[in-house]
Amino acid sequence: GCASTGRPEDARSEILRLDAEWSRVAAEGRDVDRAVSFWSDDAVVMAPASAPIVGRAAIREFVAQSFRTSGFHISWKTATVVVARGGDMAYSTGTNRVEVNGADGRPIVIPGKSVAVWRREKGGAWKCVVDIWNDSPGPETRAAASVQFPGRMD
Repeated sequence: GCASTGRPEDARSEILRLDAEWSRVAAEGRDVDRAVSFWSDDAVVMAPASAPIVGRAAIREFVAQSFRTSGFHISWKTATVVVARGGDMAYSTGTNRVEVNGADGRPIVIPGKSVAVWRREKGGAWKCVVDIWNDSPGPETRAAASVQFPGRMD
């Protein structure tokens, strides 16, 4: 495509398409490099109860560790995408679902909510530059608090 900013609705559609593909790749839990490719080189990931994870190398290690965690599975659904008037930045909000095995080996599902900031790069591709999510309240979240997996440093 061309380097012009285009219409906000086109940007919104492209981000929704990318985000759905990203969720699918992450849910498969196999291709670390493909999963990491949706973030910018300078991205910041703010996982629950974790110090910020800054830059592609650190994010790649976080994703690799997550994929290796017993019972780990993640998926998300983006509900809204708002594109800035300039057409080069956007944010999205949605819900997610993380699954890990508890100490007893049984799966624990942790529902969450998320915000992502997207930036259009020089070549025109949209990349996630800030990715933050946190747990939704409920009994599952309390049960999951004891589970150690990447990003959970409490």
